[in-house]
Amino acid sequence: MIRILVLCTGNRCRSQMAQGILQSLDPQLDVHSAGTKPASEVHPLGIKVMAEIGIDISAHYPKNIDQYLGESWDYVITVCGGANESCPMFTGRVGKRLHIGFDDPDAFKGKEEELLNEFRRVRDEIKVKMRDFYLTEIDGERRI
Repeated sequence: MIRILVLCTGNRCRSQMAQGILQSLDPQLDVHSAGTKPASEVHPLGIKVMAEIGIDISAHYPKNIDQYLGESWDYVITVCGGANESCPMFTGRVGKRLHIGFDDPDAFKGKEEELLNEFRRVRDEIKVKMRDFYLTEIDGERRI
């Protein structure tokens, strides 16, 4: 089983969406997400825009990276600059560490429809890049 940890600062938006998308691509993957400074909840608009594409992350909650440091991972993926810069050292084995960055939809200011559009834009970027990652790294490796 391939184990993937997706990291961002708050574990509130991007990493949660990436986790849901990767899990939807292949239920055989063991995908987790965490934050270097976890928020109190997953962003409600993140949950909403993921539901629009048939992925339910409503039961997800922010987790601290500390609980995963001693575990072994095939991939550790940072999705924000802050997590990439402050990613701690893992005591467990890490096969590959990748940075696949996205804008923070939570930092966008505007009316609700504008916010929703920003969350959708970032969700769609995450979907494309996580699919590319999956096809290149995971599926490609399985064919070797």
